[in-house]
Amino acid sequence: MPRLWNETIEAHRRDVHSAILATTARLVAERGVLSVTMSQIAEDTGIGRATLYKYFPDVDAILVAWHESQIAAHLDQLTRARDRGDGPADRLRSVLEAYAAIQHGRRDVDSGALAEHLHGGEHAARVQQRLRALIRDVVSDAAAAGDVRRDVRADELAAYCMHALGAAVHLPTRAAVRRLVGVTATGLAGPRGSSPTA
Repeated sequence: MPRLWNETIEAHRRDVHSAILATTARLVAERGVLSVTMSQIAEDTGIGRATLYKYFPDVDAILVAWHESQIAAHLDQLTRARDRGDGPADRLRSVLEAYAAIQHGRRDVDSGALAEHLHGGEHAARVQQRLRALIRDVVSDAAAAGDVRRDVRADELAAYCMHALGAAVHLPTRAAVRRLVGVTATGLAGPRGSSPTA
């Protein structure tokens, strides 16, 4: 097949894949995770059921693919936040703000039964490891520069940040999210100069 033809087919497949994910996310938000069927997804996407089954075996597989695409976008967002900071303290603050904003944004999409459904699987554990590693590395750099407490290990502080900033999902305003970031940063800045604990 000519190269242009192959590129056109691949672009079409990507478009259909993206449309399936977006349609499923919308239907779940409107009807609830347990009420969405493959037939509804196919109809709302504008494709036949046979075509849908060529892409995904069931609703769960679509939801996992949607969640993974969201997480990949979030990791890119956090990486960009880290890379635009000037110095370790600025990079840390930028990552904390971006992570809190992501958590706050989950209020509209990833709540209730959908959150429970998506956050319990093996892929969710891998995602948490990647997120924690990114935050741990930024915390570690800030600690080495003397901007963050050294009496607690960087991986423990990363876990603290993730749990503390996870509360942003319940906050009503961006101003409240900014205050939460401030409180979290204050916790990171505790006593300095001591060696990390074992």
